[in-house]
Amino acid sequence: QVQLVESGGGSVQAGGSLRLSCAASGITYSRYCVAWFRQAPGKEREGVARVYTTGSTTYADSVRGRFTASRDNAGNTLYLQMNNLKPEDTGMYYCAADWGSCPSANSPSAYIHWGQGTQVTVSS
Repeated sequence: QVQLVESGGGSVQAGGSLRLSCAASGITYSRYCVAWFRQAPGKEREGVARVYTTGSTTYADSVRGRFTASRDNAGNTLYLQMNNLKPEDTGMYYCAADWGSCPSANSPSAYIHWGQGTQVTVSS
């Protein structure tokens, strides 16, 4: 049974930092594209970052330079280091995984496995 479990969310003030983790089980983790998405109330889920099986990363324009995604294949864990947080970063953050190379379009529908989410709240 595949499980993705996020942790590390919380409440911070603008300018602060958080580090999210996503622990995976039930999959050959190193062979999966893994990604972070977020969803604010009343808005669609959007891609934040993704990490290819090679370790290469891509980021949404809104977080590039502030967020860093990385993966630990030995520990089956995905991370998201978030610095200089802004109120607009507030939302539920989800990790996702899909077999093989990352999809060309970083759409939620392209990922088969999802975690339950962890809440991030940034106050001004």
